[in-house]
Amino acid sequence: MKVLVIGGGGREHALAWKLHGEGAEILAAPGNPGIAALGACLAASASDLDALVTIARRERVAFTMVGPEAPLAAGLVDRFRAEGLAAFGPTAAAAQVEASKRFSKEVMVEAGVPTARATTHTDVPSALRAAHALGAPVVIKASGLAAGKGVVVAMTMPEAEAAVRMMLEGNAFGAAGHEVLVEEFMEGEELSLFAICDGVRALPMICVQDHKRLLEGDRGPNTGGMGAYAPISIGTRAVVADAERRVFAPMLAAMAARGAPFTGLLYAGLMLTKDGARVVEFNCRFGDPETQAIMPLLDSALGPLLQAVAAGDGLAGAAPLKWRPSSSVCTVLASGGYPESSGSGVPIDLPEMPDGVLAFHAGTRRGADGRLETNGGRVLNIVATAPTLREAQSRSAEWAARVRFEGRQLRTDIGWRELARAGAS
Repeated sequence: MKVLVIGGGGREHALAWKLHGEGAEILAAPGNPGIAALGACLAASASDLDALVTIARRERVAFTMVGPEAPLAAGLVDRFRAEGLAAFGPTAAAAQVEASKRFSKEVMVEAGVPTARATTHTDVPSALRAAHALGAPVVIKASGLAAGKGVVVAMTMPEAEAAVRMMLEGNAFGAAGHEVLVEEFMEGEELSLFAICDGVRALPMICVQDHKRLLEGDRGPNTGGMGAYAPISIGTRAVVADAERRVFAPMLAAMAARGAPFTGLLYAGLMLTKDGARVVEFNCRFGDPETQAIMPLLDSALGPLLQAVAAGDGLAGAAPLKWRPSSSVCTVLASGGYPESSGSGVPIDLPEMPDGVLAFHAGTRRGADGRLETNGGRVLNIVATAPTLREAQSRSAEWAARVRFEGRQLRTDIGWRELARAGAS
């Protein structure tokens, strides 16, 4: 089948790689040099709905796979459905689970989904009063889309006050931060759990953990993600089953009751607390870089499931997903200055990867001379699979270190919590 992949990051490269491996013909808009090695990249922005509709119709694609959250929130799936075209992802109304943290929190409370207490604010004085009422540590979140960077875990009240002012007065995240959530801090370890959803049913994947902080040991500023690994031992079958029952099922029911059934990929960020799993946030699409870590482990065919949801046929009768008995580590290579800034035009020396190691392109382009160069904050994702996590981490870090470009940033400790657990057992 022919599939149109919307987006041009590492997540989209990983999804294109998986679908291509299943025999799909890949088109991408706009794509990247890595995806170009698998199929055809077309000069259309992920936000140009008219152009994307034209491409999907002209190319007679079986379905369109939407990667980023912004076109989903802008109504890409609504537009495709109105044109009689199959697209995998939620409608704009359903994408509010990510586009508006206020909306998402309201639905969670309504549905009885376990989550942190929170209040919503558009002015500094009320936000500061709420933060002081909760006390430090406290979480300050931009309500809108902020590319995964709009969350500050404030360990002290001065940090909380600075975060509130940064968002509401300093315009740090633009319109996304004009409304903020002041949220209870949850003690525990966070993991990500994806589920393919048809509006009624949820087909969960395996748990994966990403590393948001820029520096090793989880220090430094928040980023869109500096790496991820899977599987995670604390993400047991019991945890997944519990999330199906207490998180995905009630959330899908509540969204359907609101007239906005969720179809596509529902991503639950879960905090494993002493009282069980609680939702940190929902996203309305595959996570990045978590997708890059889990696609090489997925043994089941992905394409037929995505197509069934995109076409409205649903997941009735779908078997549980099968996974390879291996570990996977994704190491992100970022530009100098990231996350405050992103570089472009810096030449990249990318060696050929050996078996068991993949290079997913995230922010790359071809220069005028055809040479590979940087084109964004997160540049490449080096993913290694191996029988053990320690071996996967070692190989991912080794081959990431062999990639050269000026200003390159990376972490070599992806999966450190899991390795610490293994060492302590």
